[in-house]
Amino acid sequence: MLIFAGLGNPGAKHERQRHNVGFMAVDAIHDTGDFSPWKPRFQALASEGRIGSEKVLLLKPATYMNESGRAVGEALRFFKVDADAVTAFYDELDLTPGKVRLKTGGGAGGHNGIRSLDQHLPSKDYRRVRIGIGHPGAKEQVTSHVLGDFAKADHAWLDPLLDEMARNADMLVAGDDAGFMNRLALRTQSNEPPGAKGQASAKTKKQPPKQQSHIRGARNNASKPDVPKSGPMAEMLAKLLGKKD
Repeated sequence: MLIFAGLGNPGAKHERQRHNVGFMAVDAIHDTGDFSPWKPRFQALASEGRIGSEKVLLLKPATYMNESGRAVGEALRFFKVDADAVTAFYDELDLTPGKVRLKTGGGAGGHNGIRSLDQHLPSKDYRRVRIGIGHPGAKEQVTSHVLGDFAKADHAWLDPLLDEMARNADMLVAGDDAGFMNRLALRTQSNEPPGAKGQASAKTKKQPPKQQSHIRGARNNASKPDVPKSGPMAEMLAKLLGKKD
């Protein structure tokens, strides 16, 4: 048995919030695959099914984000599987919206849901699918950003991303993490949100040719005066300039 755990907060109030993108990911897998209806189990909403030949339990903890590990740990102990049977889907502030990173093990990175999993699972050797939601730019805005709903414009990248995750969940089951990430990249690269590809910095942007100052230009472009070569004026200029015959 494999356990795909989406992390989030239960209830309609939180349903479309950025912090609930983990729930959205397992919902997409549920809707695409052959799974039973959701029902309360393991302090969560749970659904069993198959992806390929492998049994998979989808889990949405009802314990709220900060206690996610209680539900996931209970399911893990019931099926007598190790932590490496778990794949957690959750939001990541430090990734650009639409970017995904996948790794096994590691630290919590400040995420309370992952910190709870670390406390309730026998090891940290579970797989993490981090889904970028972007950082608001200021620490004091983080809570409102995370607990805010995705904007309508976000669905231009969010919906194709979740769909591609669901369509390629069999690669996660097979342990083909690289293949899974490649599929996401190919499908979603044209759906990146504005600014996700990054813009050239001021240093890397091509600078226009350096222009001369208007004074220097005038000096260079001005025609040379017609200096007399003989006569009183020529003699006076020769004395001023120190020219000797």
